[in-house]
Amino acid sequence: MEDNPIHTKDLSLYTVLPSEYELLEADYAHPKLWLDRGFSDPYKYFLNNRNPIPYRINQVRKNPEVAKYLLRVTVLKQNMVVVGSAGFHNLPDENGMIEIGFGVDPTFQNKGYGKQLLHGMWNWVVKEPGVKTLRYTVSPSNLISKQIIQKLEFNLVGEQIDDVDGVEEIYELSTTDYKLRFTDIPS
Repeated sequence: MEDNPIHTKDLSLYTVLPSEYELLEADYAHPKLWLDRGFSDPYKYFLNNRNPIPYRINQVRKNPEVAKYLLRVTVLKQNMVVVGSAGFHNLPDENGMIEIGFGVDPTFQNKGYGKQLLHGMWNWVVKEPGVKTLRYTVSPSNLISKQIIQKLEFNLVGEQIDDVDGVEEIYELSTTDYKLRFTDIPS
């Protein structure tokens, strides 16, 4: 499987490859992780943020081609260290909706990286066939995350109960509206 990184001003988002999922499952700080990729994880991002791996690994085992959607390592170009991750929960559903999840290591928060990685992922996925709606869910108590999505003028469309995170607000924006609003924004 070939990786086509997504690039923003400060970040590169690399697909977590199927072989890397296997290493992560064995040890979230496996010494062979990222060896041939030119970046490192000195802050042990995945060791401290294990959540997506158990949910994504079986999907990748069944179909390695979905890896480009499910999880990307967010690397700071300046020093080639892992600062976070981003990915979609699954492929677009039958209505064309795709939901994003992301995280930034606390050491690198409040520097605009969260917004950059969101735009990087969305700028890429709105060009993929079958994607019609971008979804972002957030706990009502996560004020920073809510502030990000509200600034981007996504529409609050309801709430859901997540098995892990509890109550989440659901924000959505059509890919058409995203392209109209953000076509000239640097990702």
